[in-house]
Amino acid sequence: MGGLIVLLLVIVLSEFYCFQAVRQITKNKILRWGYVIVSILGIAYMIYGFSQFDRNHGKNHQALVAGALVVLFYLPKVIITLLLIVEDIVRIVRGIINYAKGITIKKDDKESYVPSRRKFVSTVAFGVVSIPFISVLHGITIGRYKFEVRKQILEFEDLPEAFDGFKFTQISDIHSGSFDNEEKIRYAVDLINSQESDALLFTGDIVNSLADEMIPWYDVFGKIRKYKYGKYSILGNHDYGDYARWDNEEDRVANFNGICDISSKLDFRLLRNEHVWFEKDGQRIAVVGVENWGVRGHFQKLGDLDKSTEGIGAKDFKILMSHDPSHWEAKVLEHPKNFQLTLSGHTHGSQFGIEIPGLIKWSPIQYIYKQWAGLYEKMGKYIYVNRGFGYHAYQGRTGIWPEITVIELRRKK
Repeated sequence: MGGLIVLLLVIVLSEFYCFQAVRQITKNKILRWGYVIVSILGIAYMIYGFSQFDRNHGKNHQALVAGALVVLFYLPKVIITLLLIVEDIVRIVRGIINYAKGITIKKDDKESYVPSRRKFVSTVAFGVVSIPFISVLHGITIGRYKFEVRKQILEFEDLPEAFDGFKFTQISDIHSGSFDNEEKIRYAVDLINSQESDALLFTGDIVNSLADEMIPWYDVFGKIRKYKYGKYSILGNHDYGDYARWDNEEDRVANFNGICDISSKLDFRLLRNEHVWFEKDGQRIAVVGVENWGVRGHFQKLGDLDKSTEGIGAKDFKILMSHDPSHWEAKVLEHPKNFQLTLSGHTHGSQFGIEIPGLIKWSPIQYIYKQWAGLYEKMGKYIYVNRGFGYHAYQGRTGIWPEITVIELRRKK
């Protein structure tokens, strides 16, 4: 309830200040009324969209659109509001100083101690927010399907010589219930297939909540090619159906089993706290897959590192698939079995941020997760956090594009 009150306060405050800014910039009644009408229609659709949200339905397209509109309209409006609040504080301080000095200012044939709001500030505010507005609009219309192939070479002293040059493709967080453009997804599958990899590893969240979300997409993802060493998958936090409401335990279990069956229908082997060996020229490496394990309280802690590595030695080279990157520092780094490389997803890079190689890498998700996108190293061990293939909650991607990762392993000379 407290969060709703804060949200309503933000909306009312931002609408008040933004309308004041519009009035300051233009005296054209058509433009002013146009702004009011667009704002009312936007708010009306947001209310409608969120009212259609149904935990028992995985897709919730109207709610996704409403969420996108919130980001599109209210991120710029909040920025404008903050800028004008700062100006108001400056005006009030100047008014107090003028009052103390007995200095008055004429405003509309009246005298006042407080200076008028400057049209220049309102104009600059709208100019400043045009950048995030255009960026978010791009993220909603284009960015969510702007697939990028990111390639990474990693060197290890203990990598078996036979696997020097071994390549695998990682994808994560498909969230099939969010998609609405088959052509774009087919293009992404073609991108996956065009990478010269030896194996494909999927690190969880095939759906939003329900197994049925994948039904329209079996044909598309079924086109992912075969790999020499196979295709493997694990479960993510959304793959347990915990975000849906269930009338009874039987329905929940049936849905979970249906989600698990998606892997076999797509010719993936689902690893649930178990491992497989990749063998070449008498040498081998292990691919370990654990169930979801997250530090945050409401995420399940089902990943079992001990069970998944039975029969594996500490000196064996291992690639660990664990959906939530918080698992890495909490449990994986200091585990006696010695996991050289961990693959995760989960964060989506918040689907919002700025990444300019060599200059800046920022997203609000970094205040929740230390490892949130790309490669990290600690204690001579690595984790790679995939930015995600799909999207969820916010129907867009701004600055953090959907990712297909290709990692090549090399033996350090």
